[in-house]
Amino acid sequence: MPKKIRELIRELGNSGFYEISRAGKGSHRKFAHLNYSGSVTVSGNPSDDAKPYQEKQVRIASEVTKS
Repeated sequence: MPKKIRELIRELGNSGFYEISRAGKGSHRKFAHLNYSGSVTVSGNPSDDAKPYQEKQVRIASEVTKS
């Protein structure tokens, strides 16, 4: 069963990412971290199912910032 978008956002927050205000349009949210080059964009409403590529992107970003 896929994760929900709200779970991905929570996982990014727990890893130290912060949302860049006014960076996303519509249901897009952009997250950055001081130790992560680039940013992570999560699209969708909080209750939507996450796509496999979104889960993978969040997982990789979270792992990189933990080390």
